[in-house]
Amino acid sequence: MITVIGLGFVGLTTGLGFAKKGFKVYGVDVAQGKVDLIKSGKVPFYEPHLEEALKETTGKTFFPTTDLSEAIANSELVFFCVGTPSDDEGRADLGQINGALTSVLSHVRKGDFKALVIKSTVPPSTTKEKVKPFIEKEGFEVGKDVGLANNPEFLREGYAWDDFVNPDRIVIGAEDERTRAILEKVYAPFGRPFYSVSWNTGEYIKYLSNTLLATLISYANEQSMLAYAVGDIDISKAFKILHQDKRWSGSPAGMTSYVYPGCGFGGYCLPKDTAALNALAAQKGYQSGILQNVINVNAQVKAFHLDRIMTACKKDENITVLGLAFKAESDDVRDTPAWYFINGLMEAGYKNIKAYDPLANHAYDLLYKQPLQYCKTMEEAIDNTEKVVVVTAWKEFKEKSDLLKDKVVFDLRYALNK
Repeated sequence: MITVIGLGFVGLTTGLGFAKKGFKVYGVDVAQGKVDLIKSGKVPFYEPHLEEALKETTGKTFFPTTDLSEAIANSELVFFCVGTPSDDEGRADLGQINGALTSVLSHVRKGDFKALVIKSTVPPSTTKEKVKPFIEKEGFEVGKDVGLANNPEFLREGYAWDDFVNPDRIVIGAEDERTRAILEKVYAPFGRPFYSVSWNTGEYIKYLSNTLLATLISYANEQSMLAYAVGDIDISKAFKILHQDKRWSGSPAGMTSYVYPGCGFGGYCLPKDTAALNALAAQKGYQSGILQNVINVNAQVKAFHLDRIMTACKKDENITVLGLAFKAESDDVRDTPAWYFINGLMEAGYKNIKAYDPLANHAYDLLYKQPLQYCKTMEEAIDNTEKVVVVTAWKEFKEKSDLLKDKVVFDLRYALNK
């Protein structure tokens, strides 16, 4: 059996994915309310296909619980899928991982080998320099009493289920044969390339992926600002023609979606992981010019567009913000660019701000508590307003773009004509 610690986006997808493949999985979370919701067949966030998988597997191969003791006693493999948010200096905060490790190890008996797998995103050298010593301070010998590995996830919000059950590659950072063999066995049903590498390499591959995506986004944003400076450039068309190069996949969710300008990247992973790798580089004595400039450009493009909006809008005008989630097909509002624009307008004295998102109104209100007028439909949101700011590239906004023809529109995602 398998235990998954943490039933957020990564943990619930992981638990349900293994359950769907036929493994018996305990899904453990400390939040009783969340566990009760999941037991009832509800997913506590929006992600396509998870609710169907939950209803198919709960009580059969997937068992949500707060009872860590039973889960650990009956499992050989434990995945840690808890948060690793950035601290004030951009470093990954390992507090939740350390707390989960302490709780799990309190239920592990020596001689009853458990493989502990860090699936949470942590900077290179964390398993070796932080997690292993932490486990040893708890009185366990890594490689003998417990196994230790990392297993980076490559899940895209909105596509997480397919990314997990049909991965393009499986990466395991493991340095003892027993743990590596256990993980190879549980991933065998996926039938995908399996790469067993060192602890540091496993962690590095995840950051290599996310910081490249962040760099591509910032490259596109920097070029869009250059295009404004030059003038008379159709930015959307220029990038669409760029994508016709046969070296690009052209997939709707492929690399072309990253080399396309917008208003900065947000969400949980790209900002956090780019900051963490940049902070690690400085800690190790290397100044990463590219990563620091990616962070700088991501901030610069937001300020650039906010200035455009404020230059064109009077403070007593009605302004509508379309899109609150950091990306379409998601209700995730963590580090969303929408907050930057709404907060910036409010701080500058703009008070008549309406907002609409097909999924994220409630999530945004819960997290940010801004005095917005939330609207239930796009039609309601744009009624009695002349200035519209499109922050998230929802298909609905493009499909109903005719409703905006008489409005002054700031299409920050270049999405309406994409």
